[in-house]
Amino acid sequence: MNNYQIIRGIEKSMSVCPLCGKLNKFDMNETGKTRCSRCHKKIDLKKKDSLLKTWALVISALILYIPANIYPMVYYSSMGEKSGDTILSGVYSLMETGLWPLAIIVFTASIAIPLMKIILLIFLLISSYYNHRFLPVMKTKIYIFVKIIGKWSMLDVFLISLMTAIVKLGKIADVVPGEAVRYFTAVVILTLLASMTFDPKTIWNT
Repeated sequence: MNNYQIIRGIEKSMSVCPLCGKLNKFDMNETGKTRCSRCHKKIDLKKKDSLLKTWALVISALILYIPANIYPMVYYSSMGEKSGDTILSGVYSLMETGLWPLAIIVFTASIAIPLMKIILLIFLLISSYYNHRFLPVMKTKIYIFVKIIGKWSMLDVFLISLMTAIVKLGKIADVVPGEAVRYFTAVVILTLLASMTFDPKTIWNT
């Protein structure tokens, strides 16, 4: 078995430009930014207060995730009667009417993906404080996965808009957004910002 040692760029005072790919030498006394010697793009050696900002965003998202699932997502008004559906009750209603594919999409986009993002970000944050060098490749893949699934987080909002349009066109009932829409949108935005403020270099750097 070949023994090898991972050498980090920061140990050799070097960093790769994200634009042109040139390997640049930097001064260890830099405040956190330097410029590429080829294309002159600013290179962030580290994001200032990255972990602190990410923690604040993730905790806020976790708190707002609760009312996003407790309060109604939509209100229906038909023949003088008004009722509301939370995300879970909406999923259950879709299942009862036989719309299983749509129910699975709503459950995945509205409940599973936001919660998964929060849990994975918390894992990355905790591992950045304790034993960062543990399975860095796996944690890098987790970070990339979090960035990718974030693009699907707003899917449920589009589904609600579509459902509202269908109901109104069918003149079945009046549909208005519920309180949960604001909380859910806030959760989506906060988790997106958290994945942006998290510095993946902390996965490799001690």
